[in-house]
Amino acid sequence: MSSPESPARSGGPVLSVIVPVYEVEGYVRQCLESILDPSVTDLEVIAIDDCSPDNCGAILDEMAAADPRLRVRHLDRNVGLGQARNTGLDMAAGDYVWFFDSDDHAEEGAVRAVLDRLEATRPDVLIVDHERELWDGARVPNSGGRHFRDPPAPDAFTCAERPSVLRIMMAVWNKVIRREYLLDLGLRFSAGYYEDLNVSFPLLMAGGRLSLLDRVCYVYRQRRSGGITSSASRRHFDAFDQYERIFAFMDAHPGTEPFRGLMFDRVIGHALMILERGDRISPPDRAEFFGRLTEFYRRRRPVGGGPQGGRLKAVKYRLLERGAYRPYRMAVTLVGARRGAKTLPRTAVRSARSAGRTGRRLLGRLYYRVQLRMPIDENLVVYAAYWYRGVSCNPAAIYEKATEIAPHLRGVWIVKPAAPGPVPDGVDHVAPGTLRYWRVMARAKYFVNNVTFPNAIIKRPGQVHVMTQHGTPLKKMGLDQLPFPVGAKGLDFKAQLARADRWDFLLSSNPLSSEAWRRSFPCRYELLEIGYPRNDRLAAATRDEQARLRTRLGIPEGRKAILYAPTHREYRDGYRPMFDVERFVRELGDQYVLLLRSHYYYSAAGNGRHPEMVMDVSGHPSVEDLCIASDVLLTDYSSIMFDYAVLEDRPIVVLANDWETYRLTRGVNVDVTAIPPGVVARTEEELIDAFRTGEPWNDTAAKARDTFRARFCPWDDGHAAARAVERIFLGSP
Repeated sequence: MSSPESPARSGGPVLSVIVPVYEVEGYVRQCLESILDPSVTDLEVIAIDDCSPDNCGAILDEMAAADPRLRVRHLDRNVGLGQARNTGLDMAAGDYVWFFDSDDHAEEGAVRAVLDRLEATRPDVLIVDHERELWDGARVPNSGGRHFRDPPAPDAFTCAERPSVLRIMMAVWNKVIRREYLLDLGLRFSAGYYEDLNVSFPLLMAGGRLSLLDRVCYVYRQRRSGGITSSASRRHFDAFDQYERIFAFMDAHPGTEPFRGLMFDRVIGHALMILERGDRISPPDRAEFFGRLTEFYRRRRPVGGGPQGGRLKAVKYRLLERGAYRPYRMAVTLVGARRGAKTLPRTAVRSARSAGRTGRRLLGRLYYRVQLRMPIDENLVVYAAYWYRGVSCNPAAIYEKATEIAPHLRGVWIVKPAAPGPVPDGVDHVAPGTLRYWRVMARAKYFVNNVTFPNAIIKRPGQVHVMTQHGTPLKKMGLDQLPFPVGAKGLDFKAQLARADRWDFLLSSNPLSSEAWRRSFPCRYELLEIGYPRNDRLAAATRDEQARLRTRLGIPEGRKAILYAPTHREYRDGYRPMFDVERFVRELGDQYVLLLRSHYYYSAAGNGRHPEMVMDVSGHPSVEDLCIASDVLLTDYSSIMFDYAVLEDRPIVVLANDWETYRLTRGVNVDVTAIPPGVVARTEEELIDAFRTGEPWNDTAAKARDTFRARFCPWDDGHAAARAVERIFLGSP
């Protein structure tokens, strides 16, 4: 069933943290790093790769190789969360076990605080406080936090002495459990949804020593999408089997009788929450779910038991006992309508503002609305790049390949009249805002872009949106920018995610990108791990092509061409090179020429007083041309380094003279000073000296480049565009 796990540490740890892992490549690294506190030695972490189809397994192996406290078991088939936890429990050697969900994380210092509390109280179960972390980074305190301190708890107690512990969040991840106690009770996690209910409650009811840690230790990530139990499925009916297991445990343990009423109320409240959440039980199944709950209610209701709550709750319980689903549904709908009425004024204001648009813009929108009612053209593809700036990047590579292997498709590019580069001959294009623009946007089957389309674009059922992105995310993107206010200034994250909700496909250039995109844009797209189509040219580049491009660009014969392509810095106003260009070219002499490519946010950079040694190529339409024509790349933290590394024989130099400032203001996903693509210069003097001595071409730099390329360019084999066309347009796996 599984491959052998990595060996356990010698000597028994105090705490074993068990982490089942499945489809969480964007979060699992943070989860494990938060648990693996460097100051804690009496700890083992057991990660169970539940045959995860993404890159989780590779991430686990990478982290285990760096930290002997982490053990990994790779399962050869998916067994589900419950069985994965059981597998980890069977492997555990710690005195205590703590079951973690792999998309959550520990608060800083939490593991040490837990170990200190365990040593002080030696409980059967230690319950820790938690917070919810919402998709926008906001933290929400545990609504049951008062049960930790009201009234103040002794160091150790029983459930009978403090039954309110049964009202704390019904999960296993907020409980640290003495392993022998758990094994002696014979409790195992069940298959299906809500697999921890039949473990977490019996643990508390039977415990001889319980303890509370009034400290936020666990951060429960409330994901915007992707949560297993937050999607509509008949598997939510699994809850009834879990409820029965709780009450069967109580039947077999007479000492739990005093808790029957409270447990009944907890279970019914949980089931009603499942039913009333619109994202869990599909409408055709709701009456059946209500009927199953009525049957459970009548059979398991304790003598004299009733609702512990307000008037509305009492009404629900009466309707539930009678099996009156329609009156129940009407009561719930009425309450929801009253709450929703509060949002009507804001909606009216938005509608009034929208209705205020006049003139040509309004005419275009009206025409668009009409066209939205017309049939979708199954063979029409809309392409765009860099906010309609021209024909380039990944969309251009996909367009070219589609004309070759899917000739039945017709491609139309959206290009602004003032776009910096000319549209190639024979490429059909349309200007934004024109009537034809609105027609193709309404009726095209496919939309391919390396940035997002405007908010006004409506995605019709049957249309397919493809986000190609335009670089490997060395820097933080999307929701990952939330902790970095300088880099996130002016960003509307809610609008970002609304646009990302339109994506059907998102391209990934490498495993780093996959990990970052899953976390920064947590939406329901298919991630295509195929490499970047625009890099197909780089993978197939030849010296003859380089010579032709150098001639076309006017690069002097016999000089080494340095392509300087810096990134944008949010903490600076406007474009300024990060070194003295005049001094650089003067000291290097006439054996070099600098191709200066400013970020597309800025206008041309100019070539100063040395036009024969500095060529401004900021306006050149193809960065791929510039990469192939050059001999070496000089950059800072631009994603171009990941593309340039595809050129196996070209050195890369990173000028990192403001690395700490950039890292703290923008946020980064990888430290290129620790995993360099070649030479790293920390100062202008180091930069000049590196080129003067030929360091970018020595063996050490070449080995660093080879390691970097193996890690970050595994899919750039020259066929990424073909894979994109075959999957998106032709429906191949």
